[in-house]
Amino acid sequence: MSEGSGAPRSSWPLFEVFVRGKRGLNHVHVGSLHAADEEMALHNARNLYTRRNEGVSIWVVRADAITASSPDEKDPFFAPSGDKVYRHPTFYAIPDEVPHM
Repeated sequence: MSEGSGAPRSSWPLFEVFVRGKRGLNHVHVGSLHAADEEMALHNARNLYTRRNEGVSIWVVRADAITASSPDEKDPFFAPSGDKVYRHPTFYAIPDEVPHM
């Protein structure tokens, strides 16, 4: 049971689909699909996730190409950087020559 690629559908890679609803908005993850290649994934994503013209842009990304942080790492990963005082504006002295600060 193959369609267009010669490989069985069960061996097609998984793609994650992101759709931007309208200009100025962020792309949002809307689902996943299997496809033989990126072009097929893009066409299938368009047919599956934007049937009512609700999208202006689609991204498809192979699932195995995504690297994400773990929710278990949330606290240390996103903790404020208190030990990096140079990231705070009060670390820097404003020269007298700089007006309107």
